Amino acid sequence: MAEKFQVGDVVVGKVTGIQPYGAFVSLDEETQGLVHISEVTHGFVKDINEHLNVGDEVKVKVLSANESEGKYSLSIRATEEAPKQTKKPSNKPKASAKAAQEESTSPAGFNTLKDKLEDWIKQSKDREETFRN
Repeated sequence: MAEKFQVGDVVVGKVTGIQPYGAFVSLDEETQGLVHISEVTHGFVKDINEHLNVGDEVKVKVLSANESEGKYSLSIRATEEAPKQTKKPSNKPKASAKAAQEESTSPAGFNTLKDKLEDWIKQSKDREETFRN
């Protein structure tokens, strides 16, 4: 027996129920499938209720079909064009060549601590000798 809906089919269905993990969509009077929350839209979905309501008509793509068990995995996201990726502007101001050179030659950070450490060790040894005497 041929399946009513095959993997890759795009059909219009009606949202019949919403759970925290996804939405149930009726494909026809006898067939229902699940749109997992990760397949609702491109990007992160924290609350599916912000995107879907019971009774909404939605275009879905069949991701997997198991008619013998009556299980259909659906995707709304697969029917939509992915948003274009835009390069995020850097918040860092660009350093001039001169500033970069000064930065690499100036003592800072761990180099300063390294120098101080030697002084602290010497001071500690001096104190130990003072207490022993």
